Amino acid sequence: MTPQLILAVAIGGATGSVARYLVSIWSGKLFGTAFPIGTLAVNVTGSFLIGAFVGLFATKWNLSESAKVFLTVGICGGYTTFSAFSLDTWFLLERGETTAALAYMLGSVVLSLVALIAAVAPAAASGQAGAAPPAIDGQRARRVRGAGAGASRRAPVC
Repeated sequence: MTPQLILAVAIGGATGSVARYLVSIWSGKLFGTAFPIGTLAVNVTGSFLIGAFVGLFATKWNLSESAKVFLTVGICGGYTTFSAFSLDTWFLLERGETTAALAYMLGSVVLSLVALIAAVAPAAASGQAGAAPPAIDGQRARRVRGAGAGASRRAPVC
C-alpha cells in the first residue's frame, strides 16, 4: 500500500460515485422510481465494466498497478460494489469452486439483508421507522409499505 495507490482509489472512487449518482438520476427521470432500475443498471453495467477491465488487463493492456487499482477498486468500487461481488464469484467459478461460489452468493445476499434488517430494527422498535432517510441520489424518496399496522416508510431511490 502506497500513497499513490491510495490516491488512485480515492480519485477513482469519487469518479465512480459521481457516475452512479448520474445514472440513478437519469434512470429515475427516464423510467420512474417505482422499480429500482437505476440500481439494477448500475449493478449490471458495473459488473460488465470490471469484467472488461480484467479481461483487457490479462490480454491487451499493460498498465501500472496504480492504473489497475484506479479502474477496478476506484471507479468500479465507487460505481458499485456489486461489480466486485460478481468478479469474486467469477474467480471462484473459474477455479471450479462451484459450492464456494454458491455459498458466497447466497451468503452475501442473505447476510447483507439480515445486517440491514438488524440495523433498521432498533429504529422500528422505537417507533422511528416512519422517519424518512434522505434520498441518496437527490430524488424524492419513494414510499414503500412497511410491515405491520399499515405503516409506510420511505426508502431512498439509489
